[in-house]
Amino acid sequence: MHNTNSLQLADVLRAGFSRFVAATGPLPPQHYAVANAIMGCKTAALGGHVFKCDHCGHDKISYNSCRNRHCPSCQAQARAHWVEKRLDELLAVPYFHVVFTLPNALNPFALRNKSCMYNLLFRAASETLCELGRDPKRLGAELGFIALLHTWGQTLQDHPHLHCVVPAGGLRDDEWVASKSSSFLFPIAVMAKLFRGKFLDYFEHAVEGGDIEFHGQLRRYRDEPKLMSDLLDTLYRKQWVVYAKPPFAGPEAVVKYLGRYTHRIAIANSRLVSLDDTEVRFRWKDYADGHKQKVMALNIAEFIRRFLLHVLPKGFVRIRYYGFLSCRGRAEKLALCMSLTGKRRHTEPHAIPDAPHATQPWSERTWVCPLCNKGRMRLCFRIHKPDPGGTLSIAA
Repeated sequence: MHNTNSLQLADVLRAGFSRFVAATGPLPPQHYAVANAIMGCKTAALGGHVFKCDHCGHDKISYNSCRNRHCPSCQAQARAHWVEKRLDELLAVPYFHVVFTLPNALNPFALRNKSCMYNLLFRAASETLCELGRDPKRLGAELGFIALLHTWGQTLQDHPHLHCVVPAGGLRDDEWVASKSSSFLFPIAVMAKLFRGKFLDYFEHAVEGGDIEFHGQLRRYRDEPKLMSDLLDTLYRKQWVVYAKPPFAGPEAVVKYLGRYTHRIAIANSRLVSLDDTEVRFRWKDYADGHKQKVMALNIAEFIRRFLLHVLPKGFVRIRYYGFLSCRGRAEKLALCMSLTGKRRHTEPHAIPDAPHATQPWSERTWVCPLCNKGRMRLCFRIHKPDPGGTLSIAA
């Protein structure tokens, strides 16, 4: 049995992925790619580099990372560098956190039409915020915000929702317009109603245009049009969930939040508790029971099934920028916002552990020897990925 100190998602996949495929049949190509990347991450399967201390001669093999965005072992450095870039973009104003969630009845459509449904979620949520921001009765200005897609809940079930980090104000010509309220961005009921109307309108057009495919349990909606009509009627009557948290307590809290949420995947290695021949145990937070930390046990195959629910389509962008943070005119508008809000450029580097820097060529990467603490670990030779026959090759 693996214990919590060393257990990784890769161990779970190695223990059960082959059996899962044999039992369930062929999977989408992207699922194989993600599973194989995670299982090979930081192993000889991906090759690596050997470093030797120039003082005491201590050597160390550093196997290559898979750098797959679904791999929990590869997100820390990517997150640190992403947050470093965002530090220069934060304004000296309060920030709000708004979450847009799809109703459970739409989850089956999202699972079988990921690109289409997730794009509709981004579109409806971003247009809701931008439209309310431009409304003279609300703010009368252009917002600028970041939207982050998460598709999971604490127990790894499907739960598509969008986290939006929004400054408390916007840009109107050459003027910064501050939010009229210090406690909320826009009324929750207004955001929820507008979001619902926009999403369902786009969803209906996607169905009529053939952009929504009806596989599996969705075939009944294709074969019986009244079921789809009834579903839409129910969704229009239902109150949708838009959650607005209190403003962040300063720019440092925004940075901490972004660092925690942006490169998060469905489950981190730190949440895994144990693995044996039949089941996986992991920690989860029960929001319905006072946010208590609990441990859930799942059959290995069920755990893998739930994890694969959250594999994104190849090339899908899950972090997007809107308003004055979008690509068009971004640099000029952001510079104007900073001058209007009194923002100083960030100069302190974001803390990154003393290790080879990902942007440096391998030949230039060094770090302090962990054995003697005097010399520098320098590249000695490179281990290439094995050829199809399984033989490792080494290059000086």
